[in-house]
Amino acid sequence: MLPPSPPQSSHGSFEGSFTDTESGFGLTTEKIERLGRVKPECFKSLWSEVGFVLSVCMAQLLTEYFVSGFNVLVPSVLSALSIPAQSSTWPASAFSLVVSCFLLPFGRLADMYGGKIMFVLGACWLVVWSVVAGVAKNEITLDLARAFAGLGPAAFLPSSIMLLGSVYRPGPRKNLVFSMYGACAPIGFFLGIFFAGISAQYLSWRWYFFIGAIFGAISFVLAWLCVPSDKEERAVYNIKMDWPGAILIVSGLILVVFSITSCSSAENGWRTPYIPVTFFSGVGFLLVAVWVEGWKAAQPLLPFEIWKVPKFGAVVAAMFMQYGGLGIFLLYSTFYMDVVMGANPLQIVAWFTPLFVGGIIIATLGGFMLHVVPGTVFMRVAGVAWVIAPLLFAVMQNGATYWSFVFPSMIMATVGIDISFNISNIFITTGLTKKQQGLAGAIINSNMHLSIAFFLGFADIIAWGTHDKGPRFSYQCVFWFEVALATVALIIMFIFVRVERAKSDLTADEKENILNREKERSTGIPARGHQQK
Repeated sequence: MLPPSPPQSSHGSFEGSFTDTESGFGLTTEKIERLGRVKPECFKSLWSEVGFVLSVCMAQLLTEYFVSGFNVLVPSVLSALSIPAQSSTWPASAFSLVVSCFLLPFGRLADMYGGKIMFVLGACWLVVWSVVAGVAKNEITLDLARAFAGLGPAAFLPSSIMLLGSVYRPGPRKNLVFSMYGACAPIGFFLGIFFAGISAQYLSWRWYFFIGAIFGAISFVLAWLCVPSDKEERAVYNIKMDWPGAILIVSGLILVVFSITSCSSAENGWRTPYIPVTFFSGVGFLLVAVWVEGWKAAQPLLPFEIWKVPKFGAVVAAMFMQYGGLGIFLLYSTFYMDVVMGANPLQIVAWFTPLFVGGIIIATLGGFMLHVVPGTVFMRVAGVAWVIAPLLFAVMQNGATYWSFVFPSMIMATVGIDISFNISNIFITTGLTKKQQGLAGAIINSNMHLSIAFFLGFADIIAWGTHDKGPRFSYQCVFWFEVALATVALIIMFIFVRVERAKSDLTADEKENILNREKERSTGIPARGHQQK
């Protein structure tokens, strides 16, 4: 999986060997291959690298933990705090709403001040508000704690991608680390429902938050000790915050996501006055943001130039559909197993085990195969698997057993999302320069969390609109909606997405350096990007 190929010129191809006058780095093909496999120089020992990878991978685990587990915990929380059923949406959705809407501004802050600072602060922030949620005595405190806790992942998710993308060069070692990072999503989901089930059935619901705080504290300590500082390096780029763009984008996203997620619980659905008002106000803010970002901002929060990377838009669009399906699958498969199949919380945990085990296996195999097999093949296999996973729930007969439908669906789900998640992450981070790695992390995670919030809102509308025909019929209508999303993603992958092997290669910065030198040779005028270096 490669960003744009090294430029061709009258001087010939840049493939083969690279001299000082051509690349500015004195890199031969053999040296590039070796650099893609060895431990990065910023780590003093293998143990410091292990600590770094563990701390960064915890970012994915923690986020999924606090998203997935709370759905299992909702009945216990509603009963303990005397929260009415119609108010259950906010403690469940406040966390994801804040995470999805603040990722881009925090990605820019990471590009400005360094990934380590934002990661450490985000982990510490999450620990504090997780404890506050655990000691909450009423609904308002819990809602606020969940919302403020969402700022933690909004800070450390872009930073985690930024740190991985900046530290590791394209090659097998980067593939393996990113595969491990991707595997932590299903692991975090599993741990979330596991500890939520344990807390609900044997302890107190408060222990779910305390255990999450312990995980966050571990990530904080590891990051403080093992993540290399990049503050001075980021200062060289002189990146500024685009405040008008940040305010417009955050406001627009909050209003749009709020209106969609609140529609199903509103008294009259879309006819409830505040739903269309917030929706169209949010759309208006986003349209103004497009104008500001495209034509007014000196350093736009979301620069249009990133879409010039070949296949970038197609990969983002396909993954937007797949991530939306992921959110639907995780939530509504839980509902189906609980309500229709009558599984208890711990049984549901056991039934989700293939996602946990499969994520580890795929991470291990993918890390050793992504530089051998073209990414296009993997993406198409993942796309087919992601169609089959919800399809099995959609056609499941009443009284069907776990082994005949649920188990193969879980296998297809972990094949579908883990493979495509890893490949798309490597593709995006490899295609952008080092100064844009915070942006890369923000795009990856915004694409995931916004699509989950967006399509879950529509799934809730479908479920609510068909609830009078029984839960089984209602849930299966939602799964057919997910099948449609996965099919659209698969079509995009087959027609538009072409991803090469993720082999050792020049970084995006080195390719930019080559291009600048070629421009200087052909025009005699120093290229602006080259001057900055």
